[in-house]
Amino acid sequence: MTFLSYLKDKRYYVSWFAVVLLFVTVMLVVSGNGWSDVVYIDGSCLVFAIIYIVAGYYYRRSFYKELAELLHSGELERFEALPDPQNETQSLYFALLRSQQDTYVKRLQQVQLEIRDHQDFVMSWIHEVKLPITASKLLLSGSDDKPVDELVDKLEDEISKIDSYVEQALYYSRIDSFSKDYFINEIGISAVVKGSVKKYAKLFITKRIRILLAPSDDMFVASDSKWLTFMIDQIMANALQYTAEGGEVATFYEEDSRERRLVIRDTGIGIRPEEVHRVFDKGFTGSNGRTHTKSTGMGLYLVKQLAAKLGHEVSIASEEGVYTAVTIHFPKFRRLDPS
Repeated sequence: MTFLSYLKDKRYYVSWFAVVLLFVTVMLVVSGNGWSDVVYIDGSCLVFAIIYIVAGYYYRRSFYKELAELLHSGELERFEALPDPQNETQSLYFALLRSQQDTYVKRLQQVQLEIRDHQDFVMSWIHEVKLPITASKLLLSGSDDKPVDELVDKLEDEISKIDSYVEQALYYSRIDSFSKDYFINEIGISAVVKGSVKKYAKLFITKRIRILLAPSDDMFVASDSKWLTFMIDQIMANALQYTAEGGEVATFYEEDSRERRLVIRDTGIGIRPEEVHRVFDKGFTGSNGRTHTKSTGMGLYLVKQLAAKLGHEVSIASEEGVYTAVTIHFPKFRRLDPS
């Protein structure tokens, strides 16, 4: 910081001092004081003013010099490198900078976490989608002595798995742009549930799992058909995945003064009590999931995220080895969070 730039910074003080000095001079002359007294008083005031300005310049110069060196050193990311503030104004600016830096660091950490989660999901997804691809190759390589119908049937199963993984990845990639891709209207739950059952009909038959649908009276809710269908498909797929042969999956409706509820209950392996609160976490598969089957751990996470954006809620109840029941809550007075 040069002396001229410092004077420019102090221009209001200099202007005010000049006005006051002129006023004092006029008053001295009008009062009949001699010119020697006027010169002495004005000169003294001018000397003190110059001392004040010069002393202030050297006091501030060290501060501005440290700031300039810091600016050219590229160490601005370290707030501790800033010089100590010399007055209240600088303290307020530094407090503002610290607040901005804290906000920036938190956002940066959040972005890094999201990138890491995305990378984890991609790696997990690649691993999972390779399994049915590998299985398909093995089926084809050893297909010489197998009936065509049996081979096609098994290949369809593997293709269905690939399709499910691709659909999950597609919805995962679109969840951040949800606000641009939803339309709320009245939806009959029965049609959505039946569509999901039809989608997994082959798996129901293969595993001999009985499906009990809700009574014929339909329940209408305000939601987005596409996203709600995906949510129910994920819950239904989980129910089938963790239910043994000969088990049962049931759907039923509930309603009270505040909300309507769709419950999907299975007689599968259930969830350990200490893990129930974690089933909606990203990538969580649970000890039973790791023991009995393979999973990306993203299905229920996506269901929870989409439910929140649609203004719904999702809850889960389970008893290990007995049942698991997933409930979608449809408040009669909704609050959307499409961000």
